[in-house]
Amino acid sequence: MPQQKPVSPTVSKAASGAAAFEPDVIVVGSGAGGGMAAYVLTLAGIKTLVLEAGRAYDPQAETPMLNWNHDAPLRGNSTPDKHFGYYDATVNGGWEVPGEPYTCAPGSTFKWWRSRMVGGRTNHWGRHVPRFGPYDFKPRSRDGLGMDWPISYADLAPYYDRTELLVGVSGTNEGLENHPDSSPGILHPPARPRIPELAIKAGATALGIPCVPARQAVITQPIAHPDAPRQACYYASPCGRGCSIGAAFQSTTSLLPMAMATGKLRLVSDAMVARVILDKSGKARGVEYFDKAGRSHLATARAVVLAASACDTARILLNSRDGGLANSSGQLGRNLMDTTGTNVTAHIPALEGRPRYNEDGMSVAHLYIPWWLYKEQAAGKLDFPRGYHYELGGRFGMPGAALPLSGREDGYGASLKDDARRYYGAQISLTVRGEMIPNADSYCELDPAVKDKFGLPVLRFHWRWSQHEIRQIAHGIKTARAIAERLGGTVLTPEMPPEDAIAVGGWIIHELGTARMGAKASDSVTDDFGRTWDVDNLVITDGSVFPAAAHKNPTLTLMALAWRSMDRLADRLRKGEV
Repeated sequence: MPQQKPVSPTVSKAASGAAAFEPDVIVVGSGAGGGMAAYVLTLAGIKTLVLEAGRAYDPQAETPMLNWNHDAPLRGNSTPDKHFGYYDATVNGGWEVPGEPYTCAPGSTFKWWRSRMVGGRTNHWGRHVPRFGPYDFKPRSRDGLGMDWPISYADLAPYYDRTELLVGVSGTNEGLENHPDSSPGILHPPARPRIPELAIKAGATALGIPCVPARQAVITQPIAHPDAPRQACYYASPCGRGCSIGAAFQSTTSLLPMAMATGKLRLVSDAMVARVILDKSGKARGVEYFDKAGRSHLATARAVVLAASACDTARILLNSRDGGLANSSGQLGRNLMDTTGTNVTAHIPALEGRPRYNEDGMSVAHLYIPWWLYKEQAAGKLDFPRGYHYELGGRFGMPGAALPLSGREDGYGASLKDDARRYYGAQISLTVRGEMIPNADSYCELDPAVKDKFGLPVLRFHWRWSQHEIRQIAHGIKTARAIAERLGGTVLTPEMPPEDAIAVGGWIIHELGTARMGAKASDSVTDDFGRTWDVDNLVITDGSVFPAAAHKNPTLTLMALAWRSMDRLADRLRKGEV
């Protein structure tokens, strides 16, 4: 394999590096939103300090791309501190972070994932990147529920093109309703479908359901950037382990190295931001943060950008002032959303005993079933108002520790081996991912009693799925079973009520909406460029600004929004408005 130029950004520890650097802008967070903010600002010549709560991370030295599961503890299976497996790229975080608890109100269950490392979740995310479409920006105008975005698809379309070109996205233009095409020459060719995916496509097509190449932030052609060269995917390593060759997008192998190369960036790890500090005029003066040893530091700049994730940004603002900073609308922490989720697995006899061959591919699906019933939904023919999609599973993959492989193996010795050979690779899965509508019962606030290791009040979550989401999941399960049965398969997932089948809040790790943007200050926290209504030089570039969440995974939209917002901030800085 050819060697590429190291792409890990130089990372200072919190106790040093920041003091000698006088930034124009402080960016809190180094993942999708923070990495994009740093990239756009530094290319505009703006001195930028990035503060990351997690530890330093070197994607060259710490990525176990080609390690075997059988060489890992428990054959690579999940543990409480490694939920997605021993080799997962989340190296210092998870559902629980030592010294950083959170609580749930009585009767509520919400799971909060934090990566706590430079690059954040971009090191291990799913990398499925469909665009939001015109309907997704104006949902209330279609069904009277939730809130419209203060922008339209046309406002963000140029930034989608820019982001896809920079990030590198493989896929195709299919001309589907509310699934916008990219401009010519943007997309990389998609990976070839696997046999089980082709089987799912055949079953879906027979039922009139589309199944198309998935949009993935995984490149199939090299990107020859001088400061962050990236090789094409060679389909041999799970993307969730991180990607030292840069084929699977992550902030640490692209955005941060490119920003660092400008000489305008300083990045400080182990820097837990506690609050935004204001000057006497009410503008953001900087932030207070704690280093790993618990020492307090003050960083100052002309503007502050929060990109800490939807929940951490809410935590910082709630801790910045009694009643919350930038909260004149009362919407800070409110409107918390996640993607709905459930999974249906099935055994397909037609796939039994097929010849062995390399079917690794990307660790994400090569095909995708987008929402297809917009017209029926608009006509009131469905009992739920928002759509979902299926992410597909099924292939020859690396075995782990879990047995049985399919639920059909039996016996011992030779008979067990024969069953394993017969059934290996004969299972498919259809994973539902759907849109949630914000509701008054889903939000986060400061816990009145519990504090973290830095002495900061922690978040307390309130959560409830509405019947809109419950009925959506019921439809998703019913349709997935119909696809499997159309293929002559047997559904392996036990039948259960949809309110039990739906994933708990936060489990899909798509939390959004706690500082939503809007057209007026009375019902939103920021304007359409992420600038808070109450603090002129405080801007938010993470998922907290989403006023509505499509069924589509949010990260591409988050990065496109961040680019648009940082273009505006850079222009204001040049003009002396900030």
